[in-house]
Amino acid sequence: MAIKPAYVKKTGRILMERYPDAFGPDFEHNKEAVNELTDIESKGVRNRIAGYVTRKQDTQQPA
Repeated sequence: MAIKPAYVKKTGRILMERYPDAFGPDFEHNKEAVNELTDIESKGVRNRIAGYVTRKQDTQQPA
């Protein structure tokens, strides 16, 4: 079964809106945060969401 990019982006945006202080620029930390904040059992989906959140956090950090 394919992982839909729209699902990853939507879930990532919702998590960042609800828990803005839970995420940062570190993928490993974000992976654990996604694991704690959601009931997603699939490691691949969890990693994709954590990667999306990490990329978004990198672009939001002031230079």
